[in-house]
Amino acid sequence: MALQFTDTPQAPNVIELRGISQSYDGGKTKIIENLDLLVEDKPMQGQFSVILGMSGCGKSTLLRYIAGLQEPTAGTVLVKGKPVSKENRVSMVFQQYSSLPWMTVLDNVGLGLRFKGISKKERDEKAMEMIQLVGLDGHQKKYAQYPTLSGGQLQRVAIARSLMSNPEILLMDEPFGALDIKTRLQMQDLLIGIWEKFSPTILFVTHDIQEAVYLADDIYIMKHAPSHFVKHIDIDLPFNRTRETKRLAHFDELVHEVEDAMMQIDAGS
Repeated sequence: MALQFTDTPQAPNVIELRGISQSYDGGKTKIIENLDLLVEDKPMQGQFSVILGMSGCGKSTLLRYIAGLQEPTAGTVLVKGKPVSKENRVSMVFQQYSSLPWMTVLDNVGLGLRFKGISKKERDEKAMEMIQLVGLDGHQKKYAQYPTLSGGQLQRVAIARSLMSNPEILLMDEPFGALDIKTRLQMQDLLIGIWEKFSPTILFVTHDIQEAVYLADDIYIMKHAPSHFVKHIDIDLPFNRTRETKRLAHFDELVHEVEDAMMQIDAGS
């Protein structure tokens, strides 16, 4: 039976997945079945939810539903109570570098505002504010391509562009998976800083359990196909995370709890 995540009257919902199923070959191959998820709004704090699960269970597919890049075979996808459409589409940060290499960093970051008809002067001013926030000041006139920019810098461009398009919701599909360990740690701290500043709802996919515990206030674990959520773990660490958080005994306890849950799923329980 799928783990149910139902409404509570205390807070409005930012993201809702209801009765989601995904199948191929006329229903013969079931990837996701009877999946429900509700991510509530937490004003002035935001929500950082992480999805864990084995490769192929459909984690990235869920983000694609919310971003409006794919439709499920069955079920309902709502963003702030409305079906996903061009008007409320949510930007997504991928593991692969997604910036447009023929455009500068400044133009990439301001792309969403360009589609909204904002004047170049205004969007450049707003884009520069975001570029400074993500630590790319001085790189705004460079083309957003490798090796002109490093992998970490290209992901900073993608994060800045997504926040410019919709600062309230951020979808991230293993965005740090291709980075070296030092850059990955730096990007984790950058993301925490963004969470504290903007209070967005962040839905984040990763395979790294320590990363999940460090970033999240909720972790949802998916079983293998046909997939649905089978475990929810509340990460009751301090809201203001620093690297010292990783030295806490409770941090290790939570990592072990998530590891145990993952191993139980892997064992088929």
